[in-house]
Amino acid sequence: MNEFFVREPIAAWPSISQSLIDKHPLKSTEIVEVVLKAWEDIFQSSFGVKPFKIGVEIFPKPQVMAFLLHELIPLEFAERHAGVWRIDKSGNEKDLVYIPDDQYSVEIKTSSSDGKIFGNRSYAQKSEAVKKKKFGYYLAINFEKFGGKKKLPEINLIRFGWIDHDDWVGQAAATGQQAHLKPDSEKYKLIRIYSKK
Repeated sequence: MNEFFVREPIAAWPSISQSLIDKHPLKSTEIVEVVLKAWEDIFQSSFGVKPFKIGVEIFPKPQVMAFLLHELIPLEFAERHAGVWRIDKSGNEKDLVYIPDDQYSVEIKTSSSDGKIFGNRSYAQKSEAVKKKKFGYYLAINFEKFGGKKKLPEINLIRFGWIDHDDWVGQAAATGQQAHLKPDSEKYKLIRIYSKK
């Protein structure tokens, strides 16, 4: 487990985060380009023989939009960089796999929240039974929900950085199924690379 932030003061976290991003094989400009393209592609898709289009006749819930982003982003990178990047093949892998060196593989988290991302409860558990590593590079995407207005929802925020296992906090209730990031971790370890505002 690479804990780059251990014993470092919080004031140093932004520069450590930026250094980790600079070392990553994907550049922030391409990440933003791919995320925005994937989002746009969702609205260019049609379903059935009619055909029905998302944003015209179909208005998916945030979970469906998140699923589509999770699928389209790795596929786009795999097509652009064949043999270098690929989509995950098992539950043990990150969503976007860097074939030459797994430490650069990326977990994708999306949310219709204004600025928070979430994981399931296992992200805050240290059990050996947990399949996927919960530390490493994270791509965090926040998007708008479909609303009453006639405009299409947009990507609000894209962040990128390194998150450690200890950055996740599980829900206190025994039945809670969600984990969230500690405020300082979310603020200083995920660097904003795109904002609609």
